[in-house]
Amino acid sequence: MELFRPYAFGDDERAVLDRDGHFALPGLLTDSACAELTAALARIQSMPREDEEHPPQRFSAEFDAYLESLIGHPQLLDLARRVLGPEIRYDHCVALNREGGNQGSRWHSHEYADDDPSLGFVRVFFYVNGFEADDGGLKVVPGSHLYRDPSIHADSDSALTRGWMAGKVHPASGEPLRIEELSVPPGTVVLMWTHAAHGVNPRREKSDTRWCVVYAYRNPGRESRARWLTPAFETKPIQGAEGLMSLY
Repeated sequence: MELFRPYAFGDDERAVLDRDGHFALPGLLTDSACAELTAALARIQSMPREDEEHPPQRFSAEFDAYLESLIGHPQLLDLARRVLGPEIRYDHCVALNREGGNQGSRWHSHEYADDDPSLGFVRVFFYVNGFEADDGGLKVVPGSHLYRDPSIHADSDSALTRGWMAGKVHPASGEPLRIEELSVPPGTVVLMWTHAAHGVNPRREKSDTRWCVVYAYRNPGRESRARWLTPAFETKPIQGAEGLMSLY
């Protein structure tokens, strides 16, 4: 089954990703993929969190056959390799659903080989039904990923502006760092480098659930604190994912 519609992601698009830390591919997911993803994420949403060490939300591909099947989907792997190069590993699959009234998430960044820019780590977000900036919307700080700082944290936009962002400029352009709020249509895929500062605005009380799942891939070479998969899943044969599940 096709996952993506036709799209362009070559040298020019990669340059934008490297400059900004994120890149949106609006409407990339096919209608059939959106339907399958909605059903899969609804299943994850309905599951009880009986095992606090391995909750369905964090280990999503281990709890749903369709989500598992996408780990080795040739179109997803092709996109990941356009970003990272040929040598990649799967890192995790996490459901990021936001129900109406959800308070979003605080500003944060993630780690991976903080001292070695040759090792990349990209998150591939599937925003199945999209979002508006003021309704569960993703917000980012273009250029923040170039600091490779895994310790960015703030409770609000103003706290981030007064704190971590204060006095900092975009390492490539020299312009002051700024917050950008995104709005994307249904079926959008967003690529993001792991060190990019990002957060999520609250979901409106009367809005439906924002369905979203993220697949993460990286170049092998370092430990990854975000690598959420059980030993049994690491050795499970998954079509297309041969050679992708090991740490190194």
